[in-house]
Amino acid sequence: MTSTTRRAVLSLAVAAAAAFVASPAGAQAWPSRLIKIIVPFGLGGSADVYGRYLAEHLREPLGATVVVENRPGAGAVIGTDAVAKAEPDGYTFLIMSNTHTANETLLPNRPYVLLRDLAPVAGINIAYNVLVVHPSVPAKTLPELIAYAKSQPGKLNYASSGPGTPYHIVGEIFRAMAGIEVQHVPFRGSDQARNAVIAGTVQWMFDAIPTMVEQVKAEKVRAIATTGPHRSPLLPDVPTVAETLPGFDGPIWIGMMAPKGTPPDIIERMNREVTRIMTSPAAREWQAKLGSEPMPMTPAEFEAFVRKDIETQRKWITEAKISIQ
Repeated sequence: MTSTTRRAVLSLAVAAAAAFVASPAGAQAWPSRLIKIIVPFGLGGSADVYGRYLAEHLREPLGATVVVENRPGAGAVIGTDAVAKAEPDGYTFLIMSNTHTANETLLPNRPYVLLRDLAPVAGINIAYNVLVVHPSVPAKTLPELIAYAKSQPGKLNYASSGPGTPYHIVGEIFRAMAGIEVQHVPFRGSDQARNAVIAGTVQWMFDAIPTMVEQVKAEKVRAIATTGPHRSPLLPDVPTVAETLPGFDGPIWIGMMAPKGTPPDIIERMNREVTRIMTSPAAREWQAKLGSEPMPMTPAEFEAFVRKDIETQRKWITEAKISIQ
């Protein structure tokens, strides 16, 4: 090989190396290390359950270890802020819900802005709740419960898993639409709120339908109404709130976001995998048993959904005069 040829080969090698380093694809192919899914809620709730299901089923198609890390606290702000401040490299994701869209109004001093600091990745699923009362409450129907509350203004209590959670928001919307005066009793989690209602120390609460089905069957609580647009197949004999209060809607939905600036190709890949997993026949059947259904959306569709829900929550919160002290 002549010196001229050697110089030409060396120049080509240097140029190729430079292109490899400069190119995003020149870095190690994604994913090349552990992926972390942050759940800003406690163990056992819907976000935790579905986050862990996704982590388990993402490992094989991504060829990477995927773990869930619970970082609850401050109405989901602690875990969410950690993701907002994480490197946008495709190794940190957030499981979020309509708690986050409510927080955009309820918590004006939070250290992040949802759609400024986080990028929508995928919708996961949507479910509805059931309004249950302790058996000592004499009301058997929703109109009877409303009349009972009106006969004792300010003396009855309802439980929730904490200020700003969907269970709190739906409780306040119900209070406002029913025109009743009741006291909100927040707990640190749904399990504590549920136990308080079962014990009779709090009169009622809104809770996830599948969680309460067995308690209803065991007559530990009485199901009064569900919050969806149609009756739940898990409680087909229980009417909806909207049958008494037209226009009432009380969903709880879950989605995934990533730090703003996460490469679009990574977001698209994660969206495809999450959608494929949650819409598979096995996942649909499993979710149906839990009273949920998949909510497949592209990243752009999910962004539009989140943006609209922020405005919907703002309207509900303003009309119901909800605030967090």
